[in-house]
Amino acid sequence: MGLDSVRLNKEGATPIMNDVKTINNTKRADIIDLMSNMIGVNAFFGTGVDADMMNSNMNTMYWQQGGLGLGDRDYYLENSENIVAVRDAYKKYLKTISALIGYSETEQNRFVENVMSIETALAKAAMTREELRNPMASYNPMTLDQITTQFPNVDLRRYFKNQGLNNVDIVVVGQPKSFAAVDSIMKNASEQELRDYITAGYVSTAASYLSDDFINAEFELSKAVSGVQQLQPRWKRALSVPNGMLGEAVGQLYVEKYFPQSSKDKMLELVNNLKIALGQHIDNLTWMSDATKAKAQEKLATFTVKIGFPDKWRDYSGITIDPKKSYWENIKAAIKFNVDFNLADYGKPVDRDRWYMPPQTVNAYYSPLTNEICFPAGILQAPFFNPDADDAENYGAIGVVIGHEMTHGFDDQGRQFDKDGNLKDWWTAEDAEAFNKLADQLVAQFDEIIVLGDTHANGRFTLGENIADQGGLRVAFTAYQNSLKGKERKDIDGFTPEQRFYLSYANVWAANIRDEEILSRTKTDPHSLGRWRVNATLRNLQPFFDAFNVKEGDKMFRSVNDRVVIW
Repeated sequence: MGLDSVRLNKEGATPIMNDVKTINNTKRADIIDLMSNMIGVNAFFGTGVDADMMNSNMNTMYWQQGGLGLGDRDYYLENSENIVAVRDAYKKYLKTISALIGYSETEQNRFVENVMSIETALAKAAMTREELRNPMASYNPMTLDQITTQFPNVDLRRYFKNQGLNNVDIVVVGQPKSFAAVDSIMKNASEQELRDYITAGYVSTAASYLSDDFINAEFELSKAVSGVQQLQPRWKRALSVPNGMLGEAVGQLYVEKYFPQSSKDKMLELVNNLKIALGQHIDNLTWMSDATKAKAQEKLATFTVKIGFPDKWRDYSGITIDPKKSYWENIKAAIKFNVDFNLADYGKPVDRDRWYMPPQTVNAYYSPLTNEICFPAGILQAPFFNPDADDAENYGAIGVVIGHEMTHGFDDQGRQFDKDGNLKDWWTAEDAEAFNKLADQLVAQFDEIIVLGDTHANGRFTLGENIADQGGLRVAFTAYQNSLKGKERKDIDGFTPEQRFYLSYANVWAANIRDEEILSRTKTDPHSLGRWRVNATLRNLQPFFDAFNVKEGDKMFRSVNDRVVIW
């Protein structure tokens, strides 16, 4: 259906017009019904079920700030040349989509003004990216009675009842200040402002599944945000839908073709070697006490490891795809299926066998709530992993990825969770102070980096990933050195084993990137840019200097006193 451009262009805005009319006939008192019932509405906030940070064996309900069409608060609040250009492009986009649903010139101008007014108010109340890194600040459990008293204009009890949940008693409110802003807007904004704002979010959600006019409007906005110059081929855009919404069904096909058992066996060996190496690093830390080291070793020993694909595949038989209905109607059915899948977990024990990334993904993750590391089959391909390659290459690529995810268990966020996945302080005060001092020094290093023009990297926002990159490199190098014992060392293509290790790491992050995307990622991505994941991180590591004979005066050199080593 996504490939059928003729039908999509013939239908135009028709698939969404009934919902658009419903939104514009909704009274203020019934706005909450739209937000809970109408699939595609993306307004004000998000709710969902996840493990309770204080009781990680049970699922609970979370409320999170949201409702920004541009995604990040700074796009509404800052006034740099790039930010203003993005904001102007967004206003143009809003005007275009309102025209596509039949609004007059006067209505289009009102639409843009109303949407920007509400989204700017939400942005002003939203937590910053840096504040969101503190899990304790986002853990604010409240009863529904408390929420009703404090935020009387947001009827969450009605909201959950509409979703089929009559037993929600406590909600973990992520950002109370944002909730207060939503409450104020729901009370004080005009009915038309609320309708325009909700219409904008709804049409934006649907746009990717409509005619070329909507697709092109989206693309013009993405050009301003990321600098992309060419729309992806239709087949890629179409394939992204089952890949995202039916991820494990696609993943099942993928692993049958591309992931042999031998790759899983090799990965299990590498993971075990990395765990041993990280244990050695913890034992050798000079800034941590023996008491905290013992707790860290306990946490490391209880890591759950997931490799390749889940043991039990998800059942998608509950989705009905009807070709007689529009593409968007079928997309809504898939969205609802996935929302219901999540909501069904409310109040139930956490399923620790579940995967939170489909197998075909070129990525990996660490989950502090389940204390697990996961490496999908998609990343277990070259250049990250090649079972036929020299060990130095694999340890420098997938080995660092393994070490990176393990180190996330001990970064600025992960270290706040214990071995069972609970938000619990297991550090001595002195050790926490020593960690934070080192972390602050690493923040300062990355803050100094100029990514483009006068824009600096954000060391606080990227701290967790920078800690994990460094830890991954150090631990993987130790694991590789351990693996060499008793083996013949040899140069390949003129490079020593140590040089091949670091070259393999650098090769993983080699990329082409446009200036606009550099600025966008610096604003929204908690990872440092690929260039700095390599060049900035390696400048702290003595084994790298040794491998390439880096000396004072060389561009990559950093004096011993200025280096920061954490794990």
